[in-house]
Amino acid sequence: MTIVVTGSIAYDYLMSFPGRFTEHILPEKLQSISLSFLVDSMVRQRGGVAANIAYTMKLLGADPLILGTVGQDFGDYRRWLEEHGLRTDQIIEIPDEFTASFFVSTDLDQNQIANFYTGAMAHARSVSLAARGLTHARIVIISPNDPQAMLNYANECRTLGIPFAYDPSQQIARLSGEDLRQSIPGAAFLMVNEYEAAIAQEKTDWTLDQIRGQVETLVITEGKQGSAIYRGDETIRIPVATPHRIAEPTGAGDGYRGGFFAAWSAGLPLDICGRVGALCSTYVLEQVGTSSHRFSLTDFIARYEENFGAEPRLAALG
Repeated sequence: MTIVVTGSIAYDYLMSFPGRFTEHILPEKLQSISLSFLVDSMVRQRGGVAANIAYTMKLLGADPLILGTVGQDFGDYRRWLEEHGLRTDQIIEIPDEFTASFFVSTDLDQNQIANFYTGAMAHARSVSLAARGLTHARIVIISPNDPQAMLNYANECRTLGIPFAYDPSQQIARLSGEDLRQSIPGAAFLMVNEYEAAIAQEKTDWTLDQIRGQVETLVITEGKQGSAIYRGDETIRIPVATPHRIAEPTGAGDGYRGGFFAAWSAGLPLDICGRVGALCSTYVLEQVGTSSHRFSLTDFIARYEENFGAEPRLAALG
């Protein structure tokens, strides 16, 4: 059965600030902050969380289906996805709109300040799984999207009995406590970073244990500290994979999710899913752009072995 990846499909504008944001932020003036940072480079890349996740899944042999809305400027991106073997028949073009765009500046400490223009993505709220004939999906990954669309997909999955993975990520700032209390319960997976986990706890008034009780599996990525997978009473610690270099952090979390779900779809246990995700995240870190990384399955398995030891079960990938 198909793995459906819903969420943003966007163009990413990646900028580099040759200093440190923290040196220009005055804590005593936060109530009237007004800052402008002169960046020294900018590139435009193909991105969006749903497309990023699906791209990494495809590298590992999975065949995900992207469901999302794009604008009139999407033609070259659609061709690129198809050239890389990804299906685009569930990517819906909205006339007279532009594809969503992500603008992010990264400083010397890999801290980021970002803005996101929703564009055609706002129309995702009117697209349903049932209307697109996707009621038999193996799992639906609900990644950052139009906030109402995310709530709609979570509710529709529960109604239809489709397992779903909930990844609020950047949209957690837009989702209210009530939104999160409605959309998290019943998820097969909840995937957040440690900061987003803290925001979720504050907004919902739930403890981490209470959040764990609402979902089957909770995955928290923790940057340089690796990640933690919580399922029932079990906690699985996942280390990072050592990068050859760090070029740009944007999309590293999407790489983790793509690797994780590619391994999960191949029937691999959660600890291997986490390590595959960690290595995919490192591949993204080493390149500028969220889908600039490349690897063969043979190279991937060899590098996995360098970081985590030999794992014959990776033969299930691909």
